[in-house]
Amino acid sequence: MKIMVVGGGGREHAIIKKLKENKDITEIFALPGNGGIAADATCVAVKATDIEGIVKFAKENTIDYAVVAPDDPLVLGAVDALTEIGVPCFGPNKAAAIIEGSKVFSKNLMKKYGIPTAQYEVFSDITAALNYLETAPIPTVIKADGLALGKGVIIAMTRDEAKEAVRSMMEDKVFGESGSNVVVEEFLTGPEVSVLSFTDGKTVVPMISSMDHKRAKDNDEGLNTGGMGTVAPNPYYTPEVAEQCMKEIFLPTIEAMNAENRTFKGCLYFGLMLTPNGPKVIEYNCRFGDPETQVVLPLLESDLLTVMKATTEGTLSETEVKFADKHACCVIMASDGYPQKYESGFEIKIADDVKDNVYVAGAKIEDGILKTAGGRVLGVTAVEETLEKAIDSSYAKVQKVSFDNAYYRKDIGKKAKEAK
Repeated sequence: MKIMVVGGGGREHAIIKKLKENKDITEIFALPGNGGIAADATCVAVKATDIEGIVKFAKENTIDYAVVAPDDPLVLGAVDALTEIGVPCFGPNKAAAIIEGSKVFSKNLMKKYGIPTAQYEVFSDITAALNYLETAPIPTVIKADGLALGKGVIIAMTRDEAKEAVRSMMEDKVFGESGSNVVVEEFLTGPEVSVLSFTDGKTVVPMISSMDHKRAKDNDEGLNTGGMGTVAPNPYYTPEVAEQCMKEIFLPTIEAMNAENRTFKGCLYFGLMLTPNGPKVIEYNCRFGDPETQVVLPLLESDLLTVMKATTEGTLSETEVKFADKHACCVIMASDGYPQKYESGFEIKIADDVKDNVYVAGAKIEDGILKTAGGRVLGVTAVEETLEKAIDSSYAKVQKVSFDNAYYRKDIGKKAKEAK
C-alpha cells in the first residue's frame, strides 16, 4: 500500500512512525514533510495548503490512502478534493472541519445543543466589542474566530489587556482575516485536559488523555506557544470524569454535527477544562493535536492504519482500539527566543539510540546535514511504566540530542506529578 501523509511537523512524524509498523505499507510520502521526517518517509515539496498539488500527486502516484493531518488543508477541503478522485482519507471533510475553522461556529453549536462550555459573546464590530469590555468580568478570554496557528487566544488579566487584544485582532489584523470576528469568553479555572478521539461519525473512541504545557518558560510563565511538552495519561482525567465527558460532551458533539449535516470522521480533539462546575469544552480541533500526538500514538498498541480506515469506512464499532497501560512524556526542544525571534540553521545531532524516540518538527537537510529550521525543532518522547520514570527517561534522552541555541522547559510533567 502507498500512503500519503499531508503535513510536515512533529505530529506528522509521529503519525508516520506509527504507520510504519504496518507491514502492508510499502511506501509513505510526506507532503511536504521536513528534514527529519525524510528518514522515515519520502518527502515531496508540495505545501500542505496546495490542494491542487496534493490531488495531482495522489493521482500520479496511485495513492491508496491519505492522512490529512494539519488544520489548514482540512478547513480548505483537502479531504473533499481527494475523495472526489477516489482516494480514501483520514480526516473530516470541509463541512465538518469548520468545528475548528470557526470558533464562532463551534461556540454556537455548543450553545444550541447544550454542550457545556464557557459563556461568551461574539463581535464583528470593534466598537461594540470595546464597549462590552467596559463591564465584562475580568479576567476574560479573547479568541480570533479563524485559524491562527494555535496562537489566536489571549487570556487578558486586565481591562486594558482585553481591549488591546481586541484591537490587535480586529484593527491591526495580527491574525489576518481570522480576527475579523472575535469571541469574548468567560475565564474558566481548573485543570486542562486534551482528549483526542477517533470517530466515524457514529462511534467515538477516546484516546489516552494528555496534559499539554503551552507556556514557553518553566512554571507556566512566558508567552503561549504551540506546546512545549506533554504527558499522558492526564492524572486529572479519572474514569468518572471520562464517563461524564462521553455522556455530556463527546457523543452530544458527534450527534450535533450529524444534526447539522456535518458528519465528522477522523480525529476530533476535545480541549477540556475540569471546572468546579464539571468538565467544559475550551476548544475543538479537527485533527490530532501537536505535541499531544507525540505521547498518545506511542501508547497505541492497535494498528494505526486499521483504525484510521475504520473511521473512513464507518466500521469503528467493530475495530479494536487498544492502548498500553503505561505513561509517556514528550519534551519539546525549541530554538531559544521562540515563539518570538530566534535563529536557525544549526546542525542537529541525535544519538543513534534515541532516534526512534525523536519526532522532528522544524528541520531541513542542507549539504547532507540535518539543521534547525523552525521555532519548535523536535520532541523527545519516552514511554515507561510510571509517570516519574517517563519524565526522567525523556529528559535523559534530551541529553543525547543537541543543536546550538537549544531551549526546553525543565518542568514538563511536574504538575501531573503533583496531582497524584
